[in-house]
Amino acid sequence: MNLLLIEDEPKTVQSLRQGLEENGYSVDIAYDGLLGKQLAVRNNYQLIISDIIMPGLNGLELCRELRQAGNQTPILMLTALGTTDDKVVGFDAGADDYLVKPFEFKEFLARVRALTKRGGLVSQTAQTLRFADLEVNIDAKTVFRDEKKIELTAREFNLLVYLIRNQGRVISKAEIAEQVWEIDFDTGTNIIEVYVNYLRKKIDRDFATKLIHTQFGMGYVLKTE
Repeated sequence: MNLLLIEDEPKTVQSLRQGLEENGYSVDIAYDGLLGKQLAVRNNYQLIISDIIMPGLNGLELCRELRQAGNQTPILMLTALGTTDDKVVGFDAGADDYLVKPFEFKEFLARVRALTKRGGLVSQTAQTLRFADLEVNIDAKTVFRDEKKIELTAREFNLLVYLIRNQGRVISKAEIAEQVWEIDFDTGTNIIEVYVNYLRKKIDRDFATKLIHTQFGMGYVLKTE
């Protein structure tokens, strides 16, 4: 399984590369964002791991440009910027996961395994999900409602897919954190609410029938009522 690591700190590169290779991964290295982008465009990776603050092209710009070009390879952001606002910016750029430095390697490896497994599953599963007038193509990563195309970030897309697959069932914030993003739910952050609201604005705001509903104190549910 081939991964791309984009990081400008040699000691971090050496440590992560050694740990990943010991766990059976093949790792390509880029020490700046411009080279990282070139490698990401040229090669087929199962996961891109990128720092944010680095020369040439920072990780957020790199992520945005790859997503705009249609590259859907899972991206794990590594950064010392750890506030909720920082994480929201990273997810908005198209990142699939966000790990704050310093971190333990075993947590890093768990995130890598989760993202590579999820990415492989999506790439091998051709299907279109439908609910009411909503249509989601898993392979093409496209979303239409009443034949109107809706642009979503990677994080919003994964959340919508989970809601459709669990339509009619109330889903808690903890379940979303664990099952959609595969992280432990932090009760001290409102990041789940933030992303549900982002998704609701794009999916429901311009339509008479609302699909994403809040069950106060319980979670969220996709329904037409």
